[in-house]
Amino acid sequence: MKQFIFSLTAIAGIISAPSFAQQNVGLPTVELKTGIYRIQAELADTPKARELGLMNRTSMPTNSGMLFIFEQKAGHCFWMNNTKIPLSIAFIADDGKIVNIEEMQAETTNNHCPKAAVRYALEMNKQWFSERVILPGTVIQGLPKK
Repeated sequence: MKQFIFSLTAIAGIISAPSFAQQNVGLPTVELKTGIYRIQAELADTPKARELGLMNRTSMPTNSGMLFIFEQKAGHCFWMNNTKIPLSIAFIADDGKIVNIEEMQAETTNNHCPKAAVRYALEMNKQWFSERVILPGTVIQGLPKK
């Protein structure tokens, strides 16, 4: 009997928890690569998608992230207002090289800015880059050209 109750509880938890895919309805994705790593990145390439970003999400799969694409190169800064999960952000030049990486705490309003004008920024789970020894100068392949 205990096994049956546990199974129902587990199923109820799975059904009631929104999946990552359900939270991201409508955003296209792209596969990015760096070394041996593959990243499934949602594209935030419109003003609305960039404004919402990863706000209000409670989790993100390990090799998933969000790629922000801007029309113009600039010092696009990010903050973590209404963002529930800590993130790392890599600011990326047009040639795919990472300019700098910042660690961002959840629910904060500190600005995190690139060290040079960029059009791309990739948000991943906190320490994703450092745990894989991905540093400034590393190339991210597969960036969509706009």
